[in-house]
Amino acid sequence: MTEEPAGPQTPTYADPLQRTRIKRVKLALFLSALAACLGVSLIGGIGLALALLVQSLIGFDRVGVFDSSFAGGIATGLQLSALNFILFLITVPAAWIALGLSIGRMPHRGIAARRPYLRWAAIWGAILVGGTTCFFGLSGGGHATGAGALVSGASVGALAGIGCGFLFYMIVRPAEQLRDVDISVF
Repeated sequence: MTEEPAGPQTPTYADPLQRTRIKRVKLALFLSALAACLGVSLIGGIGLALALLVQSLIGFDRVGVFDSSFAGGIATGLQLSALNFILFLITVPAAWIALGLSIGRMPHRGIAARRPYLRWAAIWGAILVGGTTCFFGLSGGGHATGAGALVSGASVGALAGIGCGFLFYMIVRPAEQLRDVDISVF
């Protein structure tokens, strides 16, 4: 008998017969989106308070929000991040969609390691918060303000994203769900 040559194997996520049912993904996405909104506000507020404290300790003049400088952009990004909770009707669904299209699909593709979840949540947090603060920084103060707002907003978003990715991973626990195979017939 001749055996057929082994062709390319289809990945587990592409084969509908081998697909396992992953539980708690929607719950984890919703709670992660809520945590993203709250986390960005808390990190931005704490960062703004620390920046103002350092400015007063060193003796620098107060840098105002939307000042045409890089430091003004940093203050702008931190203040916009701190006020993120006011627009929660927009930010929570935006975070839910971004997380759902990135880390929400990973368990179904068989990704069980923690690092990709944290990495992609941080990337999308930096894109969403940094892009928003950069837009308002550019429109309110110019290029230097936009650059400062981009740096501070992306930093706040990345930190909040790491927390959201970790929360998602701890709720879904993809390694355990992918390892447990149900062999029951009835």
